[in-house]
Amino acid sequence: MSEMTPDAPQAPARPGFTERPPLPKRFYKQARAAATENGLFRIELDGRPVRTPGRNLVAVAGERLAQALAQEWDAQGEFIDPVTMPITRLANSAIDGVASAMTEVGEEIVRYAGSDLLCYRVDTPAQLVALHAELWDPLLAWARERFGATFMLSEGVVHVAQPPRTLEALSAALPGDPLRLAALNLMTTLSGSAILALAVAHGRLSPEEAWRAAHADEEVQEKLWGSDAEALARRATRFRDFEAAARAYALLEG
Repeated sequence: MSEMTPDAPQAPARPGFTERPPLPKRFYKQARAAATENGLFRIELDGRPVRTPGRNLVAVAGERLAQALAQEWDAQGEFIDPVTMPITRLANSAIDGVASAMTEVGEEIVRYAGSDLLCYRVDTPAQLVALHAELWDPLLAWARERFGATFMLSEGVVHVAQPPRTLEALSAALPGDPLRLAALNLMTTLSGSAILALAVAHGRLSPEEAWRAAHADEEVQEKLWGSDAEALARRATRFRDFEAAARAYALLEG
């Protein structure tokens, strides 16, 4: 941490690759959102602006989002734990990375749409076939009505190419600002579905509904053969980031 300008937390190291560094101690009393001269809202710790790991100012367009960021900083205890600050980590990613790679990030979302989770079906067991139809078919219909995007379905894991017009339609629907694009990209990669991410972003689904749809296979497997505690814990951690991305998107939309 810099003595003059506080740094925003970085994402924790990936398990199995490098050991997670010790958590820094909390060094401030109060966090708050403050308006800037250019109409943005920055995060201040005891009056000092927070910067990203890339040394950029943490400043966002929406006051409500800035307040949510400040709340994450205020909620820290004796130590600052980035795992408990998902919106802050998302903002860091948007400011340091996505802002200078908007085209590439947008293309990644479109690539997911090209092999979207919702397009790959099974013929057994019957419970999963029925759940896919219940949860996924209405979303494909919504994508067709909302964006003019018609998706082709495949059975099993055989790749099916999606119509160019479908991918072009979804590309045109992507947000034009780094933070919302970062949020949409995170929801897409965590769920495996650009359709689900867009459905949350546009208010068609709640984060909980989208997460259930993304894990229809696991839901049926757990009903048939039981659940695994470690798998459930990993899923809960991923949902925390998914929900935070959805919340950040909604705060900017509002």
